[in-house]
Amino acid sequence: MQTNKHDENISIYEASEFWDEHDFGEFDDVKETDEVQFSIKKKKYVGIGKDLYEHIKDKAKELKIPEETLINKWLSEKAGL
Repeated sequence: MQTNKHDENISIYEASEFWDEHDFGEFDDVKETDEVQFSIKKKKYVGIGKDLYEHIKDKAKELKIPEETLINKWLSEKAGL
């Protein structure tokens, strides 16, 4: 059986990607927990054109980061944040 070598403090995106490709049955050491702590950040969703989104999606895949992360990074840079 495989073991999970990921850091306990991975992002929700990294965890989502990991579990999209793996299954609990692959790990002997996975245990259910009742204690989960997380913070929710409010977000505003906006529409973007399909062609632009496809370009962003391709670039994010190339950089191995989620599209949302790349979009936020680019917008933050453009806004001077």
